[in-house]
Amino acid sequence: MDIILIALGLLCLIIGFLGSFLPALPGPPVSWLALLLLHFTDKVQYCTQFLVITAIVVLIVAVLDYYIPIYGTKKLGGTAYGQRGATVGLIVGLFLGPLGIILGPFVGAFIGELIHDNKDVKKAIRSGWGAFLGFIAGTVMKMAVCIVFAFYFIKDWLVSYF
Repeated sequence: MDIILIALGLLCLIIGFLGSFLPALPGPPVSWLALLLLHFTDKVQYCTQFLVITAIVVLIVAVLDYYIPIYGTKKLGGTAYGQRGATVGLIVGLFLGPLGIILGPFVGAFIGELIHDNKDVKKAIRSGWGAFLGFIAGTVMKMAVCIVFAFYFIKDWLVSYF
């Protein structure tokens, strides 16, 4: 049974890492599932505190992943229109595949700023750029969490089984 749990855990790590930048897959939650699967083996037992803390990290990352593009828009001078546009762009981008996810917040913030003030194209571009940078920051954050979870999984698996 342990072999099946470990194999499923390794698969979850791979899917989780891919999910850090592919929109259809939830990266950190799937990587966390790998830790939970390893916990159910006979030789690796994580304490409840570790599992709860890592689950909280996953929830925080999931929330921040949607908030960071909006924050980036605001930080680079975007108005509420740009922030709402970045949100709408992110949601619409979810249905347009990987390119939509990447460009959605930028285009949404850009259009939102143009709706607010169609004469300030420079500000609209800056707002869109902030949304794009926020998206990249969120992706890096998700990848980092997945890498840390993979580290714990592999370290604890190797130490316990070999």
